[in-house]
Amino acid sequence: MSRLFGTDGVRACANSDSMGALSSLKLAQAAAVVLGFDQAGAGERPKAVIAHDSRISGEFIGAAISAGLASSGVDVYDAGMLPTPAAAYLVADLDADFGVMISASHNPFQDNGIKFLARGGKKLPDAVEDRIEAVYTAQDFLRPRGADLGRISRFADAEDRYVTHLISTLPARSALEGLTIVLDCAHGAASGCSPDAFRMAGARVHVMAADPNGTNINDGVGSTHLEGLQAKVREVGADLGIAHDGDADRCLAVDERGQVVDGDTIMSILAVARKEAGKLKDDTLVATVMTNLGMEKYLETEGIRMVRTKVGDRYVLEAMKAHGYNLGGEQSGHVIMSDYATTGDGILTGMHLAAEVNRTGLSLSTLATRFDRVPQTMINVSNVDKYGVDTNTAVQSEIASVRSELGEDGRVLLRSSGTEALVRVMVEGPTESIVQSHAQRLADVVAHELRLEAPVA
Repeated sequence: MSRLFGTDGVRACANSDSMGALSSLKLAQAAAVVLGFDQAGAGERPKAVIAHDSRISGEFIGAAISAGLASSGVDVYDAGMLPTPAAAYLVADLDADFGVMISASHNPFQDNGIKFLARGGKKLPDAVEDRIEAVYTAQDFLRPRGADLGRISRFADAEDRYVTHLISTLPARSALEGLTIVLDCAHGAASGCSPDAFRMAGARVHVMAADPNGTNINDGVGSTHLEGLQAKVREVGADLGIAHDGDADRCLAVDERGQVVDGDTIMSILAVARKEAGKLKDDTLVATVMTNLGMEKYLETEGIRMVRTKVGDRYVLEAMKAHGYNLGGEQSGHVIMSDYATTGDGILTGMHLAAEVNRTGLSLSTLATRFDRVPQTMINVSNVDKYGVDTNTAVQSEIASVRSELGEDGRVLLRSSGTEALVRVMVEGPTESIVQSHAQRLADVVAHELRLEAPVA
């Protein structure tokens, strides 16, 4: 039987069997057992914070989850539409036993997801998700009566608390004074609090895609569609632009010329700034295997070590927690500043990036071009046995050959897709022609050696 929880909670098409009203209610009842009464102190009623992004389905799913929690004896604090990092912060700020975020991040509005947050606003370990799933499957729920039922309350000052927290992380309340910034809120969860936060920090703000109607989240806007933001930044002569995704746990930026600044570059700027301020733990940045080699070499010249993990913000977070590092993230814009947040926070990241532009007096384009990117290409090879990459002799021999030819001037990475019969071949090297040639060589060997007999539907 397939696992209910994926890499980032439960996610499916809204109103499908696994993301319907009844399944959501039962999942909440299961979470109440594991995260509520197993964790709360003796005689205390557990409490949970719940929030959602702007999807139309978040309303009925949220109602079902609130009903499931309250019927299990949990007091529910409904924070309404807020970003995922806001929900995480509020769980800690309220000292709640756990939290629930209803969002499918950058997915289209038809999808939705349910993500649970442990005490302190932290992600759940797989083992805890497995316990919730076991209770969900067995339907071994709690059935309190009378005064033992939970209450559902509107968390009226939730957004204000979160915005106040964001401002408090800046070196000064007016850290963005004098900057002109365009914000693309993806018609998502950041639509209210992101413009408020940037304005309160002193910036002159132009807002776009901040009119959610339940169905327009991520629709041609946000961090996966930067064209509109690029044009707006150039049109108004802004210092920079910030693009969020649907639940605002990540951001990408656009410089004053309208050029994209990805998560890797944002991390490099923040890492150098924090090292200079003596605030980068062990002078170390945590990034993934996809981070460009050119950035790693640049950071070395700045006295910053880079630790690489597998692709996925959960692996970045695990490495940070294991060694106490306080900055990490991904190319996609998931940046974790663990001094201030337990998860990636696109508003927090964007504000600190803008503050660095203001502090240095340098343009974002100047900050973003401190290092030369090594040419990088990726080829997706489909309909192959993705599990055979590490064991096939011919594939491993070709990988070794390419690595030998590239030497210290390049990197080779083959990654198996988590959901498809597909292998991603990534090569970095000194020139575009060299990386294309080597990547195609590897892709051809993978396709020949690992080809499946019948196409996978």
